[in-house]
Amino acid sequence: MRHNKKFNHLSRTKAHRDALLANMTTSLIMHKRIFTTLAKAKALRVYAEPLINRAKDDSMANRRLVFSYLQNKEAIKELFGVVAEKIAERNGGYTRILKTGNRLGDNAKTCFIELVDFNEAMLKDKKETKTRTRRSRGAKKAAPEAPAAEAPAAEAAAE
Repeated sequence: MRHNKKFNHLSRTKAHRDALLANMTTSLIMHKRIFTTLAKAKALRVYAEPLINRAKDDSMANRRLVFSYLQNKEAIKELFGVVAEKIAERNGGYTRILKTGNRLGDNAKTCFIELVDFNEAMLKDKKETKTRTRRSRGAKKAAPEAPAAEAPAAEAAAE
């Protein structure tokens, strides 16, 4: 029976696919963004997000479990150190996939996958929208009067 076997095999054997996803996860953790095909990025998201979720609880058991998948000490240090601090309050969705078009040689759909909390450009845009406030019509009428009231005070201070 083929129950629960519906996932992208990426035209690789199980050992090759596991090695590919482990290496891509290590690169994603170390570089915070990698450029790849859309199919690999979607497979990587399924593979990497549970491992990133383990980093929230820094215990020896979680470190050993993640190390059994990644086999890279530097990536484990980065994951349980820098990455875990940024994702502490996030409940999931640690990665973002942004499509970039098609590759020239074989017309494969390409994209980049990145860790959500490490893209400073998108975080700046998000913070700017929060600081804006909505003003009522009464504030527009009062606004021209305020500089006029300040102008005589400035002239008096100059004399």
